[in-house]
Amino acid sequence: MYEEPYRWVEAVGNRRQYLDEQFAKGSPVVGVACDQGILLITMSKGTPKLYEIYDRLALGGMGHPADLEKLRFTLLEMAHVEGFNRSASDVTGGRLVKYGVAPVVKQAFEEVFKAPFIVKIMLAELRQKAGKDGFLTINYDGVFEEKSLYAVLAATSSIEQRMTEYLRKQSISSLKEAVDIAIRTWAVGDRAQRQADEAKGDHEDAMENSDQPAADAQTLLAHVHQCMIDRSIECVLLDRQVAGTSKYRTLGTDELRALLPKDLSSAVT
Repeated sequence: MYEEPYRWVEAVGNRRQYLDEQFAKGSPVVGVACDQGILLITMSKGTPKLYEIYDRLALGGMGHPADLEKLRFTLLEMAHVEGFNRSASDVTGGRLVKYGVAPVVKQAFEEVFKAPFIVKIMLAELRQKAGKDGFLTINYDGVFEEKSLYAVLAATSSIEQRMTEYLRKQSISSLKEAVDIAIRTWAVGDRAQRQADEAKGDHEDAMENSDQPAADAQTLLAHVHQCMIDRSIECVLLDRQVAGTSKYRTLGTDELRALLPKDLSSAVT
């Protein structure tokens, strides 16, 4: 009888270990706010990771495509029902996360005899004034955080912290600066994931908790260029300057080529 709670704790611990392993090969997601709006960027091999949710809401995710699609549909349905029954102004990221998807993810994680969601989510919300835009991130266990200016998703919390530290040192105002810094931040996370994957056993913790500074800009851009051999850059913008209610748009090839650093623009196809 007294063993049951401990078995549950052990089962939850095993789920965490299992889920952490599932994200080891995933592509980080970076969200940054700038004067023009909110930029979301990642790299993929074909399956989209960035989506529109509502007029001023965009979704970025990493994990299993089927789980991401299921939660995306949940958010879409809740947003449109909320907008129809109330008003568009009532459809906020905080409401969708706190009363919608986060409790669903938490319940799935804690029910140890059912499959959890293999997914991490970032919800970006464009607000009326620049500087007020926000992000919410949801972990696979349902824990969510509210952030401003920028947010990241990566395989582990230590890698996310490294990416956040890199972002914290940057100054972003224009869209071009946002694209440049976001793609370099992505490289910080992807390089860290690969290093941690290569450093097995006792060396893994040392690698993830290393205090060594991030690589210089040229090294990071060279890493992105190498990744573009078998992946493509996925980039969307919640554009404050777009007329109409829907502010979501995908950056096309020509626009992305003009915004990326010269070392990468030639590789965009």
